[in-house]
Amino acid sequence: MLAGLIFAIEDATDRPGTLAATLPFGGMTLLEYQVRLLAGAGVEQVFVAVGRMTPALLAAVGRASERDIQVEIVRSAEEAAEKVGDEAVVLVLADGLVTTDTVIERMASGGAEALLVTSDPESAAAIERLDMKDCWAGIARVSGRQLSVIANMPADYDFQSALLRVSVQSGAEHIALTAGQERAGHLVELSAEALSARSNGVLAALTERRTNWADRWVFTPIARLALPELVRRTIPGWSLRVGAALFAAVALGLALYRMPGAGLAVSLLSVAFLATGAAMAALRGEMKRADTLELAITGLFAAMVAATGWASWDAIADWTPVVLSIAAIGSQVLVERVPARPRRWWASPAAHLLILTPLALADYAEAGLAVIAIYAFGTLSAAVEAMREKP
Repeated sequence: MLAGLIFAIEDATDRPGTLAATLPFGGMTLLEYQVRLLAGAGVEQVFVAVGRMTPALLAAVGRASERDIQVEIVRSAEEAAEKVGDEAVVLVLADGLVTTDTVIERMASGGAEALLVTSDPESAAAIERLDMKDCWAGIARVSGRQLSVIANMPADYDFQSALLRVSVQSGAEHIALTAGQERAGHLVELSAEALSARSNGVLAALTERRTNWADRWVFTPIARLALPELVRRTIPGWSLRVGAALFAAVALGLALYRMPGAGLAVSLLSVAFLATGAAMAALRGEMKRADTLELAITGLFAAMVAATGWASWDAIADWTPVVLSIAAIGSQVLVERVPARPRRWWASPAAHLLILTPLALADYAEAGLAVIAIYAFGTLSAAVEAMREKP
């Protein structure tokens, strides 16, 4: 079994009496964010090691337990050892740790004991020196047996430090924290003000889920600007979904009313709402919802291209626009199903809408359909070739 152990003992440096684990972070508390990361890595049960109970901590644990993962509070190493079991693999997160899915997944991928380390003692991720070279960077992979060893130590031992020392003595592997991971937001922070600033950085990193040129240069910057403000104002995720649905309905109505250019322009607003909503869902650990929202962009693309093809057919009484729309939709759907790593220049639903919109506004909808059909087919060919190169 893969379990998680989060330390929630230290007070915030700028808010005496408030546990750092209960400080706001990314629209939730830091503790809830840490639980989300562990759940995403496949952890089945999370234990929160505490020194004292506070109403904010209890509330955070209650909310975290709603994520289909069991979260329990433990007050000592003895209690943790009893509940975890000797055969379990435990992923340990330090008090005040901020990190990303990539780092957590890397540490959760092995079975043997391991410590995430940094060789820079001045790094914001450095917590405690392990030897002359390395400092602990806030994540450890330990065994349940090691928790049992600490349980037999004197009661005045510091739980986190003792666990670290036992791991070192057992010869745990040192896994280096990379510069890229640190730039992405991995650090230990006990200040409410600093956590707020770092929250925006993590929010920005989540908008990088989609790497196509249209997303990277158009919709990702929009999400990066909007998401921190939405989180700060505690705007619910459903409001973005409602906004996207309303814009999509207006867009389809305009296209079917023989105004495809105006409809496509409005559909871009719906895509922006969906992309931002997907990033917010990813932040909150709702990965299925994030994937669903990204799938909705594909559905909107198909609906708008089909409506544009129909409107063009109705205007010129020629089946060519319909055939081109079917070719574009069919090719792009196949692209989405090819398990090849996307390249930045490849076609995507959002890219097609960006290309088609100005051409339709200029009354060249048929030419726009031809362009995106060729683009989708070219991307499909490249995707198939990529699979042939690396079967």
